Amino acid sequence: MLRISVGQISSESDHFVSVPCELEFFRQTGFVLEGESALELRGTSGEVAGMLAVLAADPEVQAVPLLAARANSAGPLSTACYQWLRGGLLDALRRALPVDGVLLSHHGSMAATDEDDPEGDIAAEVRRMVGPDVPIAMTLDLHGNVTRRMVEAADVIVGYEQYPHHDVAETGSRAARLLLRTLRGEVLPAMAYAKLPMLLTAFHGSTEGDGPFARMMRRAKSLEGPGILSTSMFLVGSYIDVPEMGSGALVISDGDPESSARECRRLAAEFWQMRGEFEVKTYSVAEAVARGREIAGGPVLLLDTADTTGGGAAGDGAGLIRGLVAAGVEEPSLAMVVDPEAAAACAVAGCGRTLTLALGHKLDPQWGKPVAVTGVVRRVFEGRFVYSGGVLGGRSATMGPSAVFEAGNLSILIASNATYDWADEQYRCAGLDPQRVKFVGVKNMMNFRHGYKESMKAAFVLDLPGPTPADLRMLPFRRVRAPVYPLHEMPAEPAIEVSGGS
Repeated sequence: MLRISVGQISSESDHFVSVPCELEFFRQTGFVLEGESALELRGTSGEVAGMLAVLAADPEVQAVPLLAARANSAGPLSTACYQWLRGGLLDALRRALPVDGVLLSHHGSMAATDEDDPEGDIAAEVRRMVGPDVPIAMTLDLHGNVTRRMVEAADVIVGYEQYPHHDVAETGSRAARLLLRTLRGEVLPAMAYAKLPMLLTAFHGSTEGDGPFARMMRRAKSLEGPGILSTSMFLVGSYIDVPEMGSGALVISDGDPESSARECRRLAAEFWQMRGEFEVKTYSVAEAVARGREIAGGPVLLLDTADTTGGGAAGDGAGLIRGLVAAGVEEPSLAMVVDPEAAAACAVAGCGRTLTLALGHKLDPQWGKPVAVTGVVRRVFEGRFVYSGGVLGGRSATMGPSAVFEAGNLSILIASNATYDWADEQYRCAGLDPQRVKFVGVKNMMNFRHGYKESMKAAFVLDLPGPTPADLRMLPFRRVRAPVYPLHEMPAEPAIEVSGGS
């Protein structure tokens, strides 16, 4: 029997969020499953489920689960949180040794308070433990920041191919299949990564349609075939402030490191030429409302991308609510905010009571001040729901004690906990129907294209402040190695750093 260890520690970090990520946040927004408990992920839509499915289908393979942990995006992991998770995975591997192969699932843009590259740190320690001859395969989100340490420690790195992320389980399956082929001597992976001094937000990063990243991904995948085992493009998660940052291309050939280095360099050069296509047009709330009123029907989406909880923001931004109240919207509209204090006040008052609440900017107050809103409590509920797809598809989550607060024609969903947005599960959990209103506030950079694909009449990106803006120049980067696009003046032909290959 081939004994294959399977481990996961996955969260996307944001250095511009003031609150560090603690272990309880993993349990609250995702999961922490130790040892055999990780087998509970079978049949879900995550990477570990894909890995386990491939291993279970092979009668000559035994899966050895180590630890599986996933959290919504947040601030960097605290020292205690990171050391607990790292220690749990590595201790389990130490007990499992010897193993024939290792499968690791990470995001790729995770950071810890005292470690810029946790995924590389873990991979390097796994390599030290298993020795030079045991193959290691790693999966990453296509927003991962691939580092030299990751490339040096792993034999195989594969990234998601789709954004919105419909292929998470399949990515785990691809990694597992390639690991097994390697173990059986069918292939000899030779991996190289070309990193660009380029930071791009995810707004134009869809792999669907004919946008710039969709074209780039199709170009990369067209190389796969005889001689090229796998290609991955990485539009790096843009909100970690570490020196070794950049987007790029990764190629794994079958035993030809020179080919890997050459092809990933070519892909990176093409990616650089597209950089201007990732610029995002933004609007004030008033301008977006005015433009939306010129469009027949609804919903018209008002995108507060700077408060994207899926990117690590607290979800407590109230700029959209402030703008809608100031605009005096008469059309039925929806907005949401994370504010446990206001949710508790609604619960104490009860349904039907009129209140004046100071909403928002309490969890991460650096981005604004609370807005005073007078309205009626329409519903108080426990905000538990089940994700319909994506990285958490099939798993339950909770907004905690929540309320629907109605201010004229604006219905505000007030939650206690930030949760990842996949579709419109949060609104529907609250009894609100986004398909029946004119304006819908969405705190999401990309998944709105999935959740509202069939119904939205238009979408406008708002110019509100927050830790996940569509324009990176709004953030005070301090540690990223200069020069980097779009923060600095750049040469026409930038330096392309290649890791691996020859």
